[in-house]
Amino acid sequence: MAEKENNEELENDVKQEEKAENKKVKKEQEIVPKSEYDELDDRYKRILAEFENFKKRSAKERESLYNSILSDVVEVMLPILDNLENAAKVETKDEEYKKGIELVLKQFQDTLRAKGVEEIKTVGETFDPELHEAVSSVQDDTKGEKEIVQEYRKGYKIGTKVIRHSMVVVAN
Repeated sequence: MAEKENNEELENDVKQEEKAENKKVKKEQEIVPKSEYDELDDRYKRILAEFENFKKRSAKERESLYNSILSDVVEVMLPILDNLENAAKVETKDEEYKKGIELVLKQFQDTLRAKGVEEIKTVGETFDPELHEAVSSVQDDTKGEKEIVQEYRKGYKIGTKVIRHSMVVVAN
């Protein structure tokens, strides 16, 4: 009988330990109060929004820096492009030489276009001081007011950023 009582005591002890363990687990799994949950949720959302804004701002800065560096490099190369265009216009007896100059010019222009560099339109357009630099003006009743009639030097831009203004003659 003593053995039976020991077994019952052991079973009771095991049951009590299990109850104590279950209480401990339940205590650890207690639900976070609603106000604390709302506060944590709000903090999470704010941090997430800040991070998204940071990513967008970083992407804009990276693109702006790229365009700025590209425009600086292209600006230095534009006189070379001008000289190639002038060389292509010159009359020569050697057609193969002229063809070579034209091929190099076309390759140069294609490369600039591929990088997003565009020529600024001039002749026939309305003068825009943001894009054009007026070096002279003429009176011509057949032309509209502030109409560009001649281009001295081509202008270029990348997107909305002007690399070099066009030098133009404006009517009226």
